[in-house]
Amino acid sequence: MAITLKRQINDDEKKIILNRHGRICFANGHAIPEGERVHFDHIWAYARDGQSELDNIAPMCEYHNKAKGMLPLGDFRIKLRLESFFEEGDRLTLRNLITHLKKAGDIESFGEAVAINVQDKTVTLQHHSFSSQFNIQTCPRTGWKYFYGNLPISILNSDDDDNEHLGLQPRYLIFDKVFEMFRHFQIYPVLQPSIGRVSNNRILLFDGQHKAAAILWNGRKTFECKIYLDPDLRMLNQANISAHDKFAQTRFFSSVLILKLGNQFGKDFEEYKNREDIEKKNESGFLSFLEQKDISLTRGERNKRFRSYLYNSILEDESNKLKPLVSTSNRSSNEQPLTVDMLSKSILACFLYTEPLDDDMFSEKYRRESEFKNVIALMNMIFELALSHWNPAAAPSDQNQRKLSRIFSSKSIMAWSELLRDAICAKLDIHDGDEKAKPFYRDLVDSDYSKIKACLARLFNWQMWSAPTDSEIDTAIAGSKGILKSWFKEKGLTTGFIMGAPE
Repeated sequence: MAITLKRQINDDEKKIILNRHGRICFANGHAIPEGERVHFDHIWAYARDGQSELDNIAPMCEYHNKAKGMLPLGDFRIKLRLESFFEEGDRLTLRNLITHLKKAGDIESFGEAVAINVQDKTVTLQHHSFSSQFNIQTCPRTGWKYFYGNLPISILNSDDDDNEHLGLQPRYLIFDKVFEMFRHFQIYPVLQPSIGRVSNNRILLFDGQHKAAAILWNGRKTFECKIYLDPDLRMLNQANISAHDKFAQTRFFSSVLILKLGNQFGKDFEEYKNREDIEKKNESGFLSFLEQKDISLTRGERNKRFRSYLYNSILEDESNKLKPLVSTSNRSSNEQPLTVDMLSKSILACFLYTEPLDDDMFSEKYRRESEFKNVIALMNMIFELALSHWNPAAAPSDQNQRKLSRIFSSKSIMAWSELLRDAICAKLDIHDGDEKAKPFYRDLVDSDYSKIKACLARLFNWQMWSAPTDSEIDTAIAGSKGILKSWFKEKGLTTGFIMGAPE
């Protein structure tokens, strides 16, 4: 008979628990030093069917016992493991997670090939550890065939981009969402299946990866799935993007949308450039080509993809030193003070021409690659002169961090980017209105870069950035961009000052 836990376990009961577990903290498996007090806690809480028996009690070190707060020990243990996984990067998908879990020994395999035999009304899946038959359903709108079934992780993978194909997975995993769903599924059922498709005898999931991740952390190895057999990938991808964007209750991150759309658009762009039946090729012509290729896209959606392609070309360039500081979510953080939305309304809005060009892309007049190079050079200067000193662990009283936080607040960077553009245009003798709309759409030489860097240095050395805490500037940068820009000029941060005039 199991020993029932009383309000306070006695010394004999503590010895039983320590004999079972050793002086090992259940939270993450580290040894508890001799002389340090051992705490004892429920692995699973009463509210989550945790039994009031010694089998449900484990030792903890004092640090982790305090750190877990009101979480049951089992949940806290998973939280620590999740934190360890998310330390691997900020663009992690279900594929990264199942790779992580396989290395940790939690699962034996994933993503293995499966024999698929499609009959008139049924489909049979066969694998060395799994075999089952499912009824085939037909979509009344598209005629696509699909089936529902409980499938093991051994034959599932995430539909990510790889060398063989463009993946349909549009999201990255979010720590809070995975952990909240992990706790939710301890009590409640999964209402909707994960969705995937068959590709080269493999089954790839592109929707429901947070559910799948949460289920895995709960120890389950099978998933309720809806799997398409042979869909039109372009249309399926568009449906998936729409489902996660304009029709979603929670819109997915603008950075993810830009990466996803930019990647797909880039592949279409390469196809267009390689077409031999088109004599003159330009960006405007490409959008017309895209309209013919995919009539489901509206003009606004095509333009949105074009801008995403331009942003993606700059923000994902490996030489861009700001890349690690750009958040993959819609919010900045101590570690990543910039967001895609912030940059698209400031630096990119002022220095990147986002309208499709009529210039023949195989002529000397076409300068899009030069523009990309120049914008990346500007961002690298911003890093070298300012954000290379960004310290996410700095105390609130740190003067340099306070200065950088002011410079790179959302409204601030939007306001000073316009002043910087005007100053740089003047320094580079760009005065025509049409040319000012495309300030970096040209070849620049070292002397031009030196002028740009000098303007940035003046901007970042403006004395008001270093004002004491709770100064007038802190109120100003919390307001609108227009009002802030006027305040900047009133206090001496003008185009002339950025160009070198005294305050």
